[in-house]
Amino acid sequence: MKLARYGEPGQERPALVTEDGGLRDLTEHVDDITGRAFEAGLMDRLRNVDAATLPRVEGNPRLGPCVGDVRSFWAIGLNYTDHAEETNAPIPAEPILFNKAPSCIVGPYDDVVLPEGSTESDWEVELALLIGKRLYRASEEEAAAAISGYFVCNDISEREFQLKREGLWTKGKCCPTFGPIGPWLVTPDEFGDPQDKGLWLDLNGKRTQTGHTSKMIFDVVHIVSYLSRFLILEAGDIVTTGTPPGVGLGMTPNVFLKPGDVMELGIDGLGSQRQDVVAFPG
Repeated sequence: MKLARYGEPGQERPALVTEDGGLRDLTEHVDDITGRAFEAGLMDRLRNVDAATLPRVEGNPRLGPCVGDVRSFWAIGLNYTDHAEETNAPIPAEPILFNKAPSCIVGPYDDVVLPEGSTESDWEVELALLIGKRLYRASEEEAAAAISGYFVCNDISEREFQLKREGLWTKGKCCPTFGPIGPWLVTPDEFGDPQDKGLWLDLNGKRTQTGHTSKMIFDVVHIVSYLSRFLILEAGDIVTTGTPPGVGLGMTPNVFLKPGDVMELGIDGLGSQRQDVVAFPG
């Protein structure tokens, strides 16, 4: 099942994505697409719904973030061997955890705004997932059962803020618009094996990232189980799982985002995103 959210920012409505790519409104069945909705039995309510009976969404409305009411936004760094190598970083022995602010989340086609003073903003196509059940010290089997869906994430990163300022990576990861997600959330039964998917990103029409989730150092289920050893994962948390090679930081010379750039990115089975890069206003 593919689920989406459409409408103006802050006013998104839930929708089912049909086989032809159309949207059917789900408001009569669920208030929103959230982790807490999954925890409360969303799939049981939707499983027997006939898409043809749902109101058709007309026109081309804005697609918002595919998940609403995100509680925490967790992220894994350097999780592809070839990405670690291109950035001259050692292969991690355990997953590297950092966080992004939920306030950085935007829709899959919304603009990415370079923060004031940005000189080294970068792109990162990633496979992300939604936690739909509270977890603590979970086995990998329990972790797999708690994943409610998968989606594309662009983990925008300001490298100068991230790596050349004092403190943690978080400083370069949380700027407004630095977390486009969507266009859809795809449930695990439809998505299939998360370790058998291709990822890609184009900058201004030129392919920069080509990767495959089989190259992850730590697979998706291990990541979720591992995180739950150190913190409580709640329904509504999202986790993004690292990026393949081809980021601007890994190029010689480095290439970073500038106003007027266009990013297009996608993952097998999860659709694609497109963002225009714009300057900080003022």
